[in-house]
Amino acid sequence: MTTTKTATLYRMVMPDHLCPSGLKAKWLLEREGFKVEDHPLTSRAETDAFKAEHGVETTPQAWIDGERIGGYTDLRRHFGRKLLAKGETTYRPVIALFAMTLLMALAAGFVATGQAVSILAAEWFVSFSMCALAYLKLRDVESFSTMFLNYDLLARRWVPYAYIYPFAEGLAGVLMTAHWLDWISIPVALFIGSVGAASVFKAVYIDRRELKCACVGGDSNVPLGFVSLTENLFMIGMAVWMLIKPALM
Repeated sequence: MTTTKTATLYRMVMPDHLCPSGLKAKWLLEREGFKVEDHPLTSRAETDAFKAEHGVETTPQAWIDGERIGGYTDLRRHFGRKLLAKGETTYRPVIALFAMTLLMALAAGFVATGQAVSILAAEWFVSFSMCALAYLKLRDVESFSTMFLNYDLLARRWVPYAYIYPFAEGLAGVLMTAHWLDWISIPVALFIGSVGAASVFKAVYIDRRELKCACVGGDSNVPLGFVSLTENLFMIGMAVWMLIKPALM
């Protein structure tokens, strides 16, 4: 005979506020196979009284087998579902970015050439990635420049370069996508890619410094290293390819 697992949940459900964490907590409990005894707190007074009665500062609050587990984050921890801690390093942003730009390039390449995989799609993968990375930097150029100055060799000698870099990367990416004005895009990509690769290599592999990468913007938790080096090598490779492509095609 199967025994139904039950959990008790108190969460805010007010006319002007439906607690997102409460919804997540209810969904997580149900996903884990629990029948949820849901107790909506429908007013501020009712919420404050609940907090005072149970000696808690936040809602939602969940109980399992009579034991208070806590809120949504506590439930995730209870079920062994790891949450990324604030400031914890992660490669998720760049994995998501490169996965999306790859799929976009393959889709656009298929429309343009009728082939699932093509040279054009490979070119667009690099140029789309450059544009996406530039966008992330351009959201907050001030924060990006501060992080960038931690390791870029040229920016540390000439600060304006830290502000110019995201615009230069975006310009090169757009022009390479359009296959237009190669005489601008190739030298720009080759220059910023070479300086960037040398800077990352020195900071990470020679100086052995542990830094956050500015590649996805100034609020990045991505560790400086392979990803940033790859970004710069992509730009160098794309510039070299566009230089030699006319002779090969």
